[in-house]
Amino acid sequence: MKIAVLDDYQGVFKSLSNFDKLKDHEVVTFIEPDRDVAHLAAKLKDFDVLMLTQQRTALGRDLIEQLPNLKLVSQTGGTAHIDLAACTEHGIVVSAGGGAGSPNDTAELTWALILAALRHLPFEVEQLKQGKWQTTLGTGLKGRTLGIYALGHIGSVVAAAGKAFEMNVLCWGREGSLAHARELGYEVAPSREAFFEAADVLSIHLPLNGETRGLITAEDLARMKPTALLVNTSRSPIIAKGALVEALKRGRPGFAAVDVYDVEPVLGDDPLLAMPNALCTPHLGYVTNDRYEAFYGATIAHVLAFAEGKPIYVQNPDVLNKA
Repeated sequence: MKIAVLDDYQGVFKSLSNFDKLKDHEVVTFIEPDRDVAHLAAKLKDFDVLMLTQQRTALGRDLIEQLPNLKLVSQTGGTAHIDLAACTEHGIVVSAGGGAGSPNDTAELTWALILAALRHLPFEVEQLKQGKWQTTLGTGLKGRTLGIYALGHIGSVVAAAGKAFEMNVLCWGREGSLAHARELGYEVAPSREAFFEAADVLSIHLPLNGETRGLITAEDLARMKPTALLVNTSRSPIIAKGALVEALKRGRPGFAAVDVYDVEPVLGDDPLLAMPNALCTPHLGYVTNDRYEAFYGATIAHVLAFAEGKPIYVQNPDVLNKA
């Protein structure tokens, strides 16, 4: 089969340990991002398989209908960006899952952002290069309140590190998350309002879905301290569109550290990049060698199973009933 690997930004797919398993197939990798449907249709029309990394490229009906040879979509993450109904109608199997990595990758980046922001590391590094010595005062962690919005797999790792730093861990989220917090001995905020008001560092660890899109509002952010840091390594649309930029302009919270954006990849056109009180990284939470080995190992397994006529992790099972 002819396989296209999209958005291999680092150009690493062919260097991964499982790549040799595709030796009987033709594999073409695309490094540069492309969001133009006409461009994508033209370059992908001859491929049998698309490998999609996370939600980097949307696969909507308008594109699907221009890919006559497509038989399989193999996805490393969720499928919210794929029109499953259109895939089913056109006899395209969508396989996703089986390569879950450790929550530690994103939790580690969360802490890298927290420490870099509170100790002004990017700024101080540049100051030192310019011959200036110690130009800011950092903020310590001991005794301060770490707010965890959703104590799931990643949030639990972030919370444990906060406890190790002798922070007061304060949790908010759905009842299941709060019950888990109580079981682990963490404090639960008495109300949503109190949660945003109390946090010195507030870290978001929610999945993006219909219920969480826009869940954090301008009113929530306005309750935060002018000295507080908001950290988002989850998904940008969890915060209402434009609310974080406006909140930072008003100084509540005083600073933000973000790894995710409304439109990705960001190529210099996001207002957060120009803000002096925002530390921005290019969605690096899961971008580690181990996670890529797991993710792409799963997509390769999808392809091999499909080639044998036994597709796995099928997200649109009705397609299997099509003649």
